[in-house]
Amino acid sequence: MNIKAVIFDLDGVILSTDNFHYLSWKKMADREGIYFDREINERLRGVSRMASLDILLEKSEREYSNVEKEKLAEYKNDEYRASLKDLSPDDIFPGVNDFITFLQEKGIKIAIGSSSKNTKFILAQVGLTDQFEGAVSDGTNIIKSKPDPEVFLKAADMVGIPPAECLVIEDADAGIEAGKAAGMITLGVGPAAKHPDADYAALDVSSFDRTLIEA
Repeated sequence: MNIKAVIFDLDGVILSTDNFHYLSWKKMADREGIYFDREINERLRGVSRMASLDILLEKSEREYSNVEKEKLAEYKNDEYRASLKDLSPDDIFPGVNDFITFLQEKGIKIAIGSSSKNTKFILAQVGLTDQFEGAVSDGTNIIKSKPDPEVFLKAADMVGIPPAECLVIEDADAGIEAGKAAGMITLGVGPAAKHPDADYAALDVSSFDRTLIEA
């Protein structure tokens, strides 16, 4: 691989806030009397907040106006952000910091490509703001969420590297599809390791064969 930049998804790749998301959506759904479980929650992986809300509302017995949807999404996000207050560097997955150091020593650019609007808040909580300074493509600066490639194309532009020379690391199927649509090389980790279109697969970042980047 001729890799000059690595674009990380955040949740599920660098750390996990899955349970925080689930509990926040669950609280909102229960308040509205809408059925929601972990199986439905799996469909929200890599999907924007409003798109996730639309999936959740499939079980609703009534229609919601756009204004009502915005208020529901705001409520969920307030609950979610409150739950993140105890995040710390200890929540970063094993091997991630070492991998970032490895890439920096090799002169390989790094960026974030996440649909979350809380990306910068989370990076600050876990002490990774400086590592990704000026290279955070997230829900605050994109219009279309994954599987649209916009988030990764914007990340590549931020670090000044052509898409074909970028490696995307994703744990969600929508992210792998977005990476392929962007014309990038993809590494599926966790659940996305089984995606048939992923160029490479690994259990997690720490178990990825780094010699593939050095080659």
